[in-house]
Amino acid sequence: MASSKQSNTLNTINDAFRDFILKKDHPCIMANTVFSMDKYSINYYDKLGSIKTAKALLADLTHYVENYNFDNKEFESFIAVFPETEVVSEIEFEKLLWQQLQFLHNLDTVTWDENVSSDPEDSNFSFSLAGKAFYVVGLHPKASRMARRAPYTTLVFNLHSQFEKLREMGVYKNVRDKIRERDKELQGSVNPVLEDFGESSEARQYSGRNVGEAWKCPFHNKA
Repeated sequence: MASSKQSNTLNTINDAFRDFILKKDHPCIMANTVFSMDKYSINYYDKLGSIKTAKALLADLTHYVENYNFDNKEFESFIAVFPETEVVSEIEFEKLLWQQLQFLHNLDTVTWDENVSSDPEDSNFSFSLAGKAFYVVGLHPKASRMARRAPYTTLVFNLHSQFEKLREMGVYKNVRDKIRERDKELQGSVNPVLEDFGESSEARQYSGRNVGEAWKCPFHNKA
């Protein structure tokens, strides 16, 4: 059972995110839906980029996967917040993000999701944990993109299968175009790293930084 202090901290974080997404009308309409319908799991962890954090986060994500209803067509998110991690730049955040994902992968004992590639240079790459592919969204207060400028350093884990369901339902392109339109209205331009799955490795999108053509993903598959 969570202590009173832990509950208060989580409530404060949750309120800050609801303000960031709902009150400020975040350009991602899926994020707005997730928060308005309470279809998200949110928790906070020790510093981003540590083995200790990886152990706790992997346990929670494994539990999330084991209890997720894959027949459900509603969109959900798992939100990992790191309130003690204050980054000074996008470069520092990107380094910590990939360090954390590497630690998670090193500890994960379940085979990589066979529906996606484990090679971060492959256009079919998606990060896998507990046997399921996730699209990871990095957020932090120092982000150059306003849509990524969350109140805390954060990693959002969205199951890759949810995007495939949007495609099956025939609504993916409409949702994508609406999000990009709203993002442009907010900042004057669309995030240059955003591409559809399969066009280039989604690893380039995780940190939110405009990484450039010469960027190489620091992640290495342990297999």
